[in-house]
Amino acid sequence: MTCVISASRFAFSISKSTRLCSCSSPRVSPSSSLSLRSWNRNSNPFSSASMSQSAETNSVPPPDDGGAKAEEIADVLIQYVVLRRDLIDSWPLGSVVTQGCHASVSAIWLNKDDPHTSDYCSPHNIDSMHKVTLEVKGETQIVNLSEKLKANSIVHKLWIEQPENIPTCLATKPYPKSIVSPFFKKLKLCK
Repeated sequence: MTCVISASRFAFSISKSTRLCSCSSPRVSPSSSLSLRSWNRNSNPFSSASMSQSAETNSVPPPDDGGAKAEEIADVLIQYVVLRRDLIDSWPLGSVVTQGCHASVSAIWLNKDDPHTSDYCSPHNIDSMHKVTLEVKGETQIVNLSEKLKANSIVHKLWIEQPENIPTCLATKPYPKSIVSPFFKKLKLCK
């Protein structure tokens, strides 16, 4: 038996030669071998096909429940998060991820009474949220995107990092994909 665990840029492969006990859950024994191989985004066996698709088609449809209609699957609730590429290239990765988390949580909290947000965060959906993380080149582009979304009444949070007063990212409130995806289809997936 071989288990592959993917984490960040590495995949760990564990070959199991013996079991420590006779229970049904697999255990790794001291004689098991652990190999580390470099991870390539295009070769990751666990990446969804959506990672290589455009922003227009970049969410993974929920599992087929047998009775779901195609339009229900296509119109999944989704939250878009947009990061600045220039910050991704110059800030520590954790700092940029934190900015996206701030914007996402703020957009949800500020719209907690919205029916789409309530459904998105409901107990039956909490473990299957759909988010798409995109990128723009820099500050000008993220401010322009925010203005475009405002002009089209797309509710979002432009996160301004304080005390520096720098717009770092934005996140929409959850929307049906059919409503919000046209505003993001020209943007690249954040990689």
